[in-house]
Amino acid sequence: MFLDYFALIVMIVVFLILVYAAIYIHDIPYEMAKKRNHPHQDAIHYGGWLSLFTLHAIWPFLWIWATLYKPETGYGFGSGDAPENSEKLQNLITDLQGRVSELESQQKDGKQS
Repeated sequence: MFLDYFALIVMIVVFLILVYAAIYIHDIPYEMAKKRNHPHQDAIHYGGWLSLFTLHAIWPFLWIWATLYKPETGYGFGSGDAPENSEKLQNLITDLQGRVSELESQQKDGKQS
């Protein structure tokens, strides 16, 4: 009789541990997204809960989605030197504006004479 109750208690404890582990595992992509300040962390969190009902079929995609984003570079598909490129672009724009102004002044001078 004692062993029957002991086995029941062990089964309940194991079941609760498995349920807790499944919930903990489904939340890993959300925790990663939260740590990285991901702009879609709520969607990743909802997707994690949805993956519980799909037997974690979409969980790997959520993990990849959360992993791709880095706060310094975004999704990281660029070269990573965005400030340098923006400075070069700003210099190029300034040069082009100067050339356009120069051409406009030359055109005005040509019409006046």
